[in-house]
Amino acid sequence: MSGTEQLRDLEADAFVRARDEGHPWFAHTGHAARLPPRAAEPCRTADRRSLVAGGGFRQHGGHGPGTARRLPEEPPGRGLPADAGLDGGTRRRTPGLRREEVARLAGISVDYYARLEQARGPRPSRQVLGALSRALRLHDDERTYLFHLAGEQPGPPAGPSPHVSPGIRHLLDRLDDTPAFVIDAKYELLAWNPMAVALMGDPAVVMPESRNMIWNLFTGPAPADPAADTFADECVADLRAASVRYPADEGIRSLIARLRAASPDFTRRWDEHQVCVRRSTSKRFDHPVHGELVFTCEVLDIADAGQKVIFYTAEAGSHTAWVLCSLRRQPAHAV
Repeated sequence: MSGTEQLRDLEADAFVRARDEGHPWFAHTGHAARLPPRAAEPCRTADRRSLVAGGGFRQHGGHGPGTARRLPEEPPGRGLPADAGLDGGTRRRTPGLRREEVARLAGISVDYYARLEQARGPRPSRQVLGALSRALRLHDDERTYLFHLAGEQPGPPAGPSPHVSPGIRHLLDRLDDTPAFVIDAKYELLAWNPMAVALMGDPAVVMPESRNMIWNLFTGPAPADPAADTFADECVADLRAASVRYPADEGIRSLIARLRAASPDFTRRWDEHQVCVRRSTSKRFDHPVHGELVFTCEVLDIADAGQKVIFYTAEAGSHTAWVLCSLRRQPAHAV
């Protein structure tokens, strides 16, 4: 039986026993995944955040009275009341939020919001601008633009986005010979491609709240590789940099608190106050069929979303490159 056929016959239990054995998704080194017959499709995350106002606060025609206009470049299906937890009703002339709905979500009066739209009210405070940004669910660039319109400097972004853009998901799909995945600033695994599944197993079988790489690194089995110590230092220093960039993000603060309570090793490293942003590094796997695999991990920083795309590449002509070619020939299937 060939190595590829042996690989296809292995059970898909890698993630079920990740906490017992240490899984390559969640550690610097470890055993490569035991794979199902076919690799799974990448994780898909839908971004349905709405944007219902643009071009300053002034109302534009063509959308009916009392309805904040939507930017013309916004795709259909965004700006829906349901996205903000509101009842859309049956007699709505446009799909966007009404003026009174935006005001209610922002915690301000309808009259004040109407005057802001018409550019005849006092300059809004930073608190009001922040409330409107949250009510309108603005992206970081849109939030910055809103603050600048009002003559204010925006504060730090609220936190890393949990939504993977369609362009990045398309990039993952196109990389049919390179394992790749997306993590956010707190090392939450957000999306991955079929080659990553073929190499390391399917994260879809793990509950989303259990897909944090740093949590599993410090609360799972200790890796035997000496290089893992450096990897752990880099992860903690990177998390500290994220905590400074996103000081108000509850997810990052909660993760740090839980790690300090659960892992003396994390606490020791955290108290060293090292700061760095992770870039290229190396990673080693002990594959159940093909033995030791060595990868160079390249990092693409998506700064505006607080995310990173991680690519696993192999030296041309190496044993690891040959293994990637064999994994590429495995057909993918949807989860």
